[in-house]
Amino acid sequence: MFKKILMALATTTLVASPIVTAQAQAQSHAPQHRQVETRKVVKQKPNGRTVVKKQTVVRKDTPRYNSHRWAKGQRFDRNRASNYRVISNYRDYRLSAPPRGQQWVRSGNDAVLIAITSGLIGAVVGNAIR
Repeated sequence: MFKKILMALATTTLVASPIVTAQAQAQSHAPQHRQVETRKVVKQKPNGRTVVKKQTVVRKDTPRYNSHRWAKGQRFDRNRASNYRVISNYRDYRLSAPPRGQQWVRSGNDAVLIAITSGLIGAVVGNAIR
């Protein structure tokens, strides 16, 4: 009897786990907010007629990456960095020389030490750039 209950629980777990993970992944990809704007477009025709048309523009909200917090061990994505620049004059910002295969980059006011090939973050100095 006890074996049957354990086997039923194990089978239920194996069947239900893909369903639960699929639901969790679906919730993490929440729909993006959209902004709808309606405006009038006025055009003058060569024959003197005025044509007024309504134009609807749908814009996706642009993500705000300014509040992104980088941490050691994360993968650095330059598209998510605000004001991305490679820092070649690291001494001006009182940063140490980057080891071979790494470079300092700017993300907002933060200096981030990343591996050139993998993009992994080695160090983050907050508010290093003013």
